[in-house]
Amino acid sequence: MLKKLLAAVLCLSLSGLMAAAHAGDAPAAPKQSAEQFLASLNFQQGKITLQDNIATLDLPATFRYLSPADTERVLVDAWGNPPGAKSLGMIVPAKVSLLERAGWGVIITYDEDGHVKDGDADSIKYDELLKEMQQSVLDNNAERKTQGYPAVQLVGWAERPSYDKNAHKLYWAKELAIDGAASHSLNYNIRVLGRKGVLVLNAIAGMGQIAEIKKEMQHVTAFTDFTPGQRYADFDSKTDKAAEYGIAALIAGGVATKLGLFGKLFAFLLVFKKFLLMGVIGLVAMIAKFFGRKSKVNLDK
Repeated sequence: MLKKLLAAVLCLSLSGLMAAAHAGDAPAAPKQSAEQFLASLNFQQGKITLQDNIATLDLPATFRYLSPADTERVLVDAWGNPPGAKSLGMIVPAKVSLLERAGWGVIITYDEDGHVKDGDADSIKYDELLKEMQQSVLDNNAERKTQGYPAVQLVGWAERPSYDKNAHKLYWAKELAIDGAASHSLNYNIRVLGRKGVLVLNAIAGMGQIAEIKKEMQHVTAFTDFTPGQRYADFDSKTDKAAEYGIAALIAGGVATKLGLFGKLFAFLLVFKKFLLMGVIGLVAMIAKFFGRKSKVNLDK
């Protein structure tokens, strides 16, 4: 059952999102320098309350937050993603520019599909789960190629899944490879389980940044939590809906239900698009396209 679910999720997500990455050019936006773009963003610090008071971020000085509107500007105007994806904002490192090669961010979304029971956490065989995920990706490569998109390979765990039962926080990382790209991509995932759903945090970076991201995401895990009343322990079986999947499904393919709601799979979109831009047409070309003054961006940091 799980293998069929994996195949369906990966087929829909990867082929569909790769199509988005190859979509036709949108009308050109007015050009501005990288400095002007960054100056127009409202970087917030300290304690942040996310939309609808669902969760909070207690940011240390090393991190900043961007609103959903500013996040979309970064994703679309700076990183070249198609518009329209919804988020609760983005967490970014304070000392690294979003427009540098070393730039990265953590996209925040929320899936209110029900309370995820964690009873399967101790029984998951992660090596077997990885093999099924890898095979599902390979099985769908033929279809992706017929549509004109490069093949994808799930190389393996960049960090093996781990679940904190006391905090109800799950994290893992995947290493992805795309045919024709010089470097591999990193997809680092955090899931915070709550009363009615799951807070989704996905770091977008390259595999060369794995040591830094692994360290920094531990901080992100610690300062992110649901507000009182929305936490895992607040679940009321008499009034609240239970999700139809467990921990294994979260890892396997994002939020997925038998109703066909395969989740946002937001990280795939960002990883693939940003990675394709960086690895195939080049980061310099991307900056030149959106800002017109590539000399203003230091690519050596």
